[in-house]
Amino acid sequence: MSRVRIASPAPVLKNKELEGTFSQLPNLFMFVWSKLSSEKWSDAWEERFTGNPALNLVITTVPGRTTIRVEVYAEKRKDVIAIQKMFGGSVREIKNRNWAALSAGAMPPIQVRGQLVVCSARTAAELKQARSEHEGKEIIAIPADMAFGTGHHATTATVLRMLVDAALPLRGRSWKMADLGCGSGILAIAAAKLGATKIWGCDFDPKAVEVSEDNARRNGTPEIKFTETDILKWKAREQYDIVIANIFYDILEAGFPQIVRSVRPGGTLMVSGILKTQATACLAVATSLGVHWDRVVTRGKWVSASGTAPK
Repeated sequence: MSRVRIASPAPVLKNKELEGTFSQLPNLFMFVWSKLSSEKWSDAWEERFTGNPALNLVITTVPGRTTIRVEVYAEKRKDVIAIQKMFGGSVREIKNRNWAALSAGAMPPIQVRGQLVVCSARTAAELKQARSEHEGKEIIAIPADMAFGTGHHATTATVLRMLVDAALPLRGRSWKMADLGCGSGILAIAAAKLGATKIWGCDFDPKAVEVSEDNARRNGTPEIKFTETDILKWKAREQYDIVIANIFYDILEAGFPQIVRSVRPGGTLMVSGILKTQATACLAVATSLGVHWDRVVTRGKWVSASGTAPK
């Protein structure tokens, strides 16, 4: 029997419960994107779509098989078409889906170390309201359009806290930050709010670069430079005080020589997007290049780490 799970923000329902829920709902038109994938990428799909109230991910697995079916349900056709353009797969229109029952609504604001507040404000009016509700704190507005990193996933949330801690001793100084695998641009924007004077973010996905640029303008940090860059083909030609790589473990392992080279001697390297089962081997690659891991944080099945580059 197949097993079905719905990724956050919707509750996890077993297959029988899921079918019963749908059978009692009014007929509403919805759209679904679907694609077959290897089971080993299950966590990657879950991370990609976590925290987006406009999208709901359903992963169907069959015990004994290595293939899963990945489905994303959305109320608007344009949302699933955008996913199809990035990942292939198919799109179809369906009935008998109650969007309100699947979606948990807007995600709550995230407060980071009493300094930053990440919210889903989209308009100037919403941003103004967020500032009035959180006086004295820097606001980062990241609407969850394509779930490139809203700050709610364990990996991003942990790195945000690490970034605030690392930026504290740099206060009042000129410092540079690189965000490898920028997603929504949230970490690069956070660095700007924390005082970084030069910031570069990159992603292999052109849509992520576009979303990051939009978010940078929304948050009053248009000076951040974002580029479409493949880390596996990238050559580090500049060094940064803080380098963050929130990307998958296999890319980290292959890219560590260039990633470590991009951190100034004695600077800070943060990595995330690593499963617990992958962490020891992955972090060991950077250790062999001279990185000393000062802090390793496990949240659920995810591991994030902050370390010092060799001097």
